[in-house]
Amino acid sequence: MYREEKKTGGTETELWSRITVVTNRKLSARPFLEQIEILCKKRPERILLREKDLDLLEYEKLAEEVKEICDRYQVPFYCHTYPETAVKTGARGLQLPLSVFRETGRQELDQKIILGCSVHSVQEAREAETLGADYLIAGHIYATDCKKGLPPRGLDFLEEICRSVSLPVYAIGGIRPDQEQIEKTLAAGARGLCVMSGAMTCEP
Repeated sequence: MYREEKKTGGTETELWSRITVVTNRKLSARPFLEQIEILCKKRPERILLREKDLDLLEYEKLAEEVKEICDRYQVPFYCHTYPETAVKTGARGLQLPLSVFRETGRQELDQKIILGCSVHSVQEAREAETLGADYLIAGHIYATDCKKGLPPRGLDFLEEICRSVSLPVYAIGGIRPDQEQIEKTLAAGARGLCVMSGAMTCEP
């Protein structure tokens, strides 16, 4: 089982060490690869290349470019959706929606590839654990423009998810890279937090 315990404190480096950067190049404050380099310098727990609008070939090309930057700064690089790209690029991990994970399972994925699954209920969390996920991303926890009109599930939901499985759980949705929000989210039992908008627009 994938576990890596970390403690957090008040320094910027300690805060970013609990953050998974989830990319969205359309939100980037500057050329995307420049933003990735800025983020790598902050030493997040991982860079998760999401970019759901790209087809396999487009995604693979971008993945190779992003991984090169991540490797330079020794930041773990994770793919999203495409197992073949994770294998080809030597990604540290792969994130899958539960609907995809149900169909594919681990298949022929190397056991060294850490496999995450996105969930939105306790039932889904338990199912993903049974299917063999190594960690979960659960959301959305706070209000976010990415899901306008949908009320957030909140910290009580996150706490329930964390209690229901033995896997590390990462919170997503409306999360900012600031100490107060990180501490509240970790207090609910989360292993770490996923940040998209705040990461794509942050300054050096």
